[in-house]
This record gives sequence, C-alpha cells and structure tokens, in this order.
Amino acid sequence: MTSGLASLLRERLRGQVLENEPLARHTSLKVGGAADLFAVPADRDDLQSLLAVLSERKVPHLVIGGGYNLLVRDGGFRGVVISLAQLASLELLTGNRIDVAAGVTNRQLVSFCRERGLVGAEFLAGIPGTVGGALAMNAGAHGGAIMELVVSLSTLKGGAVITTERGELSYGYRHLEQAPGEIILGAVLQLTTGDPAGLAERIDGYLAHRRQHQNVGYPNAGSFFKNPPGEQAWRLIEQAGLRGYRVGGAQVSEVHTNFLLNTGGATAGDFLELARIIKERVKERFGVELEEEVRIVGQNGD
Repeated sequence: MTSGLASLLRERLRGQVLENEPLARHTSLKVGGAADLFAVPADRDDLQSLLAVLSERKVPHLVIGGGYNLLVRDGGFRGVVISLAQLASLELLTGNRIDVAAGVTNRQLVSFCRERGLVGAEFLAGIPGTVGGALAMNAGAHGGAIMELVVSLSTLKGGAVITTERGELSYGYRHLEQAPGEIILGAVLQLTTGDPAGLAERIDGYLAHRRQHQNVGYPNAGSFFKNPPGEQAWRLIEQAGLRGYRVGGAQVSEVHTNFLLNTGGATAGDFLELARIIKERVKERFGVELEEEVRIVGQNGD
C-alpha cells in the first residue's frame, strides 16, 4: 500500500516524496523511528493536492515544521509526515505588516525585520524552528509572544484556505486553539518602526543571552516543559536534584535544566523515561505537575 501511495503522490505532486524516511533526520532531538512516507509539498497548491489524496484514501498524516519542538517515538509514524519547508515566502506589506509563510524560519523573519528597521519580532532571535511552529505554540521570550503580533492567521481547514483575524482566535501561554487537522499556512504580522541601532542591540543581546544560558552543546528540543504558573520549570528540576541526570543517551543539561540532551545514541524511549522521572520527582518534591512543551507523536518501538 505504501509503495502504491508513494507512486500516486509522485504523479500528483511537484514536491518530494520519500519512503520509510527516518524522522530522526528531521527533528532537533535526532531520535524517532521512520515515517511510512515523508512528503515535502512544493507550495500551497501542492499541499492541498496531497491532502485531497490522503483524505480520499483515509491515510493518517502529521504536519511538521523544523522539528524543533517535537519528540517522535521509536516506532515512527504510520502514515504520511508532511514538511512545510517549501512554504517559505516572506513579503513586506503596507503599514509595516509582513506576510510570512509557515516554513520561514524564525531566524529569517528576525533578519528580514532587522534589515528594514521593523520592531516587535526581535524576541524570536535565537528561538529555533519555523514561524509555523512558533504560531502553533504561541512561542515567546523576553516578555513577547508571537500571537501578539498577528493580524490574521491563514490555515488549511477541511481542504479550504481560511483566514482568521486575531480577535477570533483563542490562544494563551504556549498555546493556540486549532481544530483537529487544521494546518497553519502563515500569518500577517504587525510590526512598528524603530531606531535601527536599538533594534540591532536588542537582537544581539537576546542572541548573546541564549549563547550564554542555553548553548548546551548537544541536540535538544529547547525547553522540554512548560513553566507552571508562577514557577520556572528549570528551577524546579534543578531543586529536585536532577541537574545532569541521565537515562541512556538522554540527559538533563548541566547548563539549563529544562533542556534535555541527546548526548549520543539516545532513543525516544530514553527521553520519555527521563521526562517521566522528572515529572515524578518534581511532583513528589513540590506538588507541581509539569507539562511537556514538546509535542510527542508516533508509535512506541518494539
């Protein structure tokens, strides 16, 4: 069935279709089993064509961005994993607005704004991944969050492109409410003009801060757990005595204890077990339930 579907998709799409593709190649943690198929649509039309085929054949699918906030289990994904990497347009509109597609990286967006003296998105400097991923989790830092910049959000829902104004969206800390199967295509962001020197200084400062406090030296997914209300996850993990704690090749960072590292040869199972221990120890010590910030998908390994 997989080979037949792959052949059909290669006939219908202009983008790339790979079979039995290891997802460790497409995630920042460098773990995870293979996807039956891995598709990279060439553009929005290609994506709609792909989804039409998958819907008709009732084939499960998973959409990923840069793979920076994702843990794929060792059994991989039965179905089609869709990368939005080729949806990467970035356009300056009137009124200091930017139309940015989901596959644009946060770094590209910040550089685009910096070159044009546009203020507001600099807090994304140093946050890895794509704008689509940032929107899906309402990524933020230094007091800013991306949904606060959104004028409108474009998504693919039920095969149709939908544009939703920010006032109609439901979002919060590291969260954007979406319908099942809804795919973020991009957004229009509102920026302002400002002093170019001050803008550059803030961006450089944010990057320096990340290098100093989050340059952990190994593959990771950034902050693994959300900050509980009024708390900082890294502080709870550290005070639970887990700095440097290891399960197999997965380890709590010595630099930033909310970063879990692949020190070499880790499996998704190692990360899942390490996360379980962290949550258990923090709950025992402080009565606080940690919640993963990373998205966990796929099947367990044998």
